[in-house]
Amino acid sequence: MTAKMSLTIWTAVVMLTLVVPAQAQADDQGWISLFDGSFNGWKAAEKENAGTFTIKDGVIIAHGPRCHLFYVGPVHYSDFRDFELKVDVMAEPNSNGGIYFHTQYQDRNWPDKGFEVQACNESYRRDPRKTGSLYRMQDVKESAVKDNEWFTMHVIVQGKHVVVNVNDKKVVDWTEPEKANPLSGMSGRMIDSGTFALQGHDPRSTVYYKNVRVKPLFPIVDYHVHLKGGLTLDEIIKFADERGIKVGVAENCGVGFPTTNDQALQPFLDKLAGKPVYKAMQAEGREWVTMFSAETIAKFDYVFTDSMTFTDHRGKRTRLWIPAEVEVGDKQAFMEMLVEKTVGILNNEPIDIYVNPTFLPAVVAAEYDALWTDVRMDRVIEAAVKNGVAIEINARYKLPSEKFLRKAKAAGAKFSFGTNNGGKNDLGDLAYSRLMAKRLGLTAADMFTPKPDGQKPVQRKGLPR
Repeated sequence: MTAKMSLTIWTAVVMLTLVVPAQAQADDQGWISLFDGSFNGWKAAEKENAGTFTIKDGVIIAHGPRCHLFYVGPVHYSDFRDFELKVDVMAEPNSNGGIYFHTQYQDRNWPDKGFEVQACNESYRRDPRKTGSLYRMQDVKESAVKDNEWFTMHVIVQGKHVVVNVNDKKVVDWTEPEKANPLSGMSGRMIDSGTFALQGHDPRSTVYYKNVRVKPLFPIVDYHVHLKGGLTLDEIIKFADERGIKVGVAENCGVGFPTTNDQALQPFLDKLAGKPVYKAMQAEGREWVTMFSAETIAKFDYVFTDSMTFTDHRGKRTRLWIPAEVEVGDKQAFMEMLVEKTVGILNNEPIDIYVNPTFLPAVVAAEYDALWTDVRMDRVIEAAVKNGVAIEINARYKLPSEKFLRKAKAAGAKFSFGTNNGGKNDLGDLAYSRLMAKRLGLTAADMFTPKPDGQKPVQRKGLPR
């Protein structure tokens, strides 16, 4: 291959990674395609070797000097922790290839992060680790497939457990030990999260990849999205589709907002009817329970509120995010009042999710760790768990703290993710939510899911009188 041809292919690769990918909706079984027949969402490393990867008839061909093709597209923000991955693979004789997971893009060399699942049949004599091997972690000595034959590589990662199937035959079943084996030469690699990469191993190898699809086993749902700042429902749906996630769109309901009764709520419900989003009610202030009927509230998939709006002990209505309305005075007394108000909300109001949790006004926000003592955290968490209220991991405010979340997990709480966007351009990537979920080792079982009709809080508890 000439240098000019290689540069041309590289330029095409770079340009294609900048194109907005096709929609990435999951099929009925939850599988999402990462490969649309082009390099959209993929980026080759080692610029001078980028021509190793070409595409013909919907197949990625790896043939040439060492190079790795990384998935950098929007699906799940290119960050997969628990998942199933299926790739159809074929290797020519004397060929070596592989598929990396939990890796990240790097410009040069073999990937430093993540694990490789080997694609290397019997004819490749220079490496004893054969197709399906979890490279140097659990090696396969005999390939279950032959050269020039398509097979399906199926990789399943849940927690610290990895299973590799080749054509539905299990060839690897490995659990990461508490202490890495230094003799493996891979002691710096740990189950974590990351993206995928396809390997182009060497100029003498030719390996084919197609039908690259993933089934995330850890759900990403942004339950706290608003139609604000010109953001349209179609734009929200497109955002979610491209990323293979789900969203809930919320209407602000209560004093000070246009939506103050059942009749005012109906246009919002009509607008979302039949759309692939959850319908959410953001209950504002403490008066909301007197403003809407239980029948109308039950039309929403879930209801959330925060403790940022309340009437203080002197009868003053306070909104914590507005400095002019906040009178802290004695900080300890203020905190006791805030915790009391929060616990009252969790005990008495028929809500599904406690959002913007542990928010403090700007005047004392820097003292968060000192003011949110263990006792205060425990009181709020106990009330949430007792009442079956999920705790939002809020990406906008980066709340609550990791310490609070660890306590909540130990107490058996459920969690949700939420952006709480302020406008059109800040839906973001839920970075704080995902980081906390990874640090806490949250699984799908730890996450909130909307209750079915008949089991919603307002239907079980009714409205307070």
